[in-house]
Amino acid sequence: MKDKVVLITGGTSGIGRATALAFGQAGAKVAFTGRNEARLAETAAELAALGIAHLPIRADVGVEADSERAVAETVAAFGRLDILINNAGISMRALFRDADLDVIRQLMQTNFFGTVYATKFALPYVTAAKGSVVGISSIAGYRGLPGRTGYSASKFAMHGFLEALRTELLPQGVHVLLACPGFTASNIRNVALAADGQAQGESPRDEQQMMSSEEVADHLLEAVRQRRRDLVLTSQGKLTVWLNRLLPGLADKLVLKHFRKEEPDFKL
Repeated sequence: MKDKVVLITGGTSGIGRATALAFGQAGAKVAFTGRNEARLAETAAELAALGIAHLPIRADVGVEADSERAVAETVAAFGRLDILINNAGISMRALFRDADLDVIRQLMQTNFFGTVYATKFALPYVTAAKGSVVGISSIAGYRGLPGRTGYSASKFAMHGFLEALRTELLPQGVHVLLACPGFTASNIRNVALAADGQAQGESPRDEQQMMSSEEVADHLLEAVRQRRRDLVLTSQGKLTVWLNRLLPGLADKLVLKHFRKEEPDFKL
């Protein structure tokens, strides 16, 4: 990773922040986006303390012009772009029957179109470098999850987009990775959108039992180094993908049972 230039969207917390630190400590120059000025400054200070070349960029990747500017600023600062990590994302926690349609739109705009926009503008540089395009997805991109209809839809869309793009880019030698962390201890559940579009403010799950963001980042770094096409993490995540592929009817029942237990306030 020495002197590679990586752009990470949503790089100020959780998996994104841990990934910025992991790639930076491996020798990469790190540009990262975020919407919160204070968190951008905090992450920049952490990287600076480790002597990592970095560039904080205030941007909302769900806005096309912001994505274009983020790529332009990265290339202006470092002269190239080798790796794009599409990490920016939001989740939801609401049954579809109760959710405002604007919640679904917000999820698609950030999770799917944010990936499309950033990839579109980064692609000429990544192609020239024969580099990597990474999508930080979810088990919800393999298996629709109750209470996460919009989130699942956005991740399924990301999967289809990046899978098609991977095939298009085979002749150019560009690496495309779909990474699915499984349940990870991060703040994505705290800021997940409730039925009315407001952040729920707390996680309904015991995050002490989950894989840490730092562990995910280490796996991600190794997957990019090895130019893997897919990365599915945690035993629960791998089992869910396997069951859904081979025994989809059983997977339906087990997923329903699991969410009834974990989130009893949902009247499923």
